[in-house]
Order: sequence, then C-alpha cells, then structure tokens
Amino acid sequence: MNFTMTRSAQRFIRMMIMADGGPSAGFRMHVTPGGCSGLNAEIAVLPEPAPGDAVVEKDGLKLFLPAESRMLLDGVTIDFTDTAAKTGLVFQDPNAATCSSHTH
Repeated sequence: MNFTMTRSAQRFIRMMIMADGGPSAGFRMHVTPGGCSGLNAEIAVLPEPAPGDAVVEKDGLKLFLPAESRMLLDGVTIDFTDTAAKTGLVFQDPNAATCSSHTH
C-alpha cells in the first residue's frame, strides 16, 4: 500500500484501537471522494474486518481497508489535526483538486 501516516495519525489510530478494541481489533477506514480536501473517511474500530476488506499492517497498526479505500489512498499522506475547526484524520492527496480551482 502506497500511503503514509504521520506520527500524530499513528498515535490517534493506536489510541482509538486501545480505547475501543480488543487485541485483534483493527481500524477500519472507508474512504470516499468528496469535500475540498478530496477525501472523506468514515472510521471505526472493529473486532474483525468487514467482508471484502483487506487487512493492511502499517507502522505496527492493523488497518481494515475496503477496495475503494485502497485505490483512493494511493499516494496519500494521512495526518491527524486537532484544531478549533476540525479534529480528526486529514487526507493530504497530492492528486486532489482544491476547491479554489473550480468555478461553479
């Protein structure tokens, strides 16, 4: 899998798994296109992968990724932000168009 997780994203995912999951639990990311950042994600800690999910071990973390998520995460950097405006994972996609480049 060709994506990168920042240290803060790794720490957030690890904390989520420890808080909500058992020893075999993984962090499921269902990534969909949309929004100015290019990607949205529904995240959940699950005891086992959903049907069709691939189990991806990355930086010592167990991730459950559906097929669409695996395609969309190609080349993406996953970061974690904790600001007044937003707390959560941020997907930095070098291929995504930003909102300012579109005219409606």
